[in-house]
Amino acid sequence: MTDNYSLLKDFAKSLGASLFGVCDFGKVEKGDFLLSEEMLASFPFAISIGVRLSPAVLAEIKDHPTKLYFHHYKVVNYLLDTIALRITNFILNKGKNALPLPASQTIDWERQKGHLSHKRVAVAAGLGWLGRNNLLVTPEYGAQVRLTTILTDFPLVISQVPAEGRRAVGGLESEPRVLNFNCGDCYACLASCPVGAIKERQEDFDYLKCFSLLKEFQKRYVSQYICGLCVSACKGNKNATSDAI
Repeated sequence: MTDNYSLLKDFAKSLGASLFGVCDFGKVEKGDFLLSEEMLASFPFAISIGVRLSPAVLAEIKDHPTKLYFHHYKVVNYLLDTIALRITNFILNKGKNALPLPASQTIDWERQKGHLSHKRVAVAAGLGWLGRNNLLVTPEYGAQVRLTTILTDFPLVISQVPAEGRRAVGGLESEPRVLNFNCGDCYACLASCPVGAIKERQEDFDYLKCFSLLKEFQKRYVSQYICGLCVSACKGNKNATSDAI
């Protein structure tokens, strides 16, 4: 199983992935996922894949999303879907089953939900934590990543899962170190949000205010509900290291 994990991780890296992790999907809260119970119950593992966004593209975002960011956003999502499809086909060729989930396909816009929560799976896989901006925040790249998920029954080891607020990191064979695994005293995302959707506590995030801003940006600047302001503000700890690709 460790060989399977390393095999898929190396394959994901060769395809352009920046982050890779695996979680026990049975332990992920999925009561609000928009897939059938039979489908959800048929896969014991979830693979989380992340691709970092370009800091140069994000630096151009000042008070609204740019057309450059919109194009970059679409291309990164396409890359994630391609990686997920290639890994799925690899697993199928090994005689096991896999389901690639779209990197960006929102089913319920007001609640901002897709088939499942990529960020919840990524947290369970040890890639990061849920930040004040209601996004996955990683030590390596902050919130400047896009995600996808592959559900599978391919036998895999589970990535190391963080204790409350902390994360043990290191290679599969190495002695793990511990990093702080929370936003600490960083509030950059709060200052970046013009409608005050982001609060000091993540659980107080205001979905409706966020969606109202997305609708305004969609009308005025780009043809999709995207923003990028808090993503650009959340840069992560560039000195952090982990077992991510």
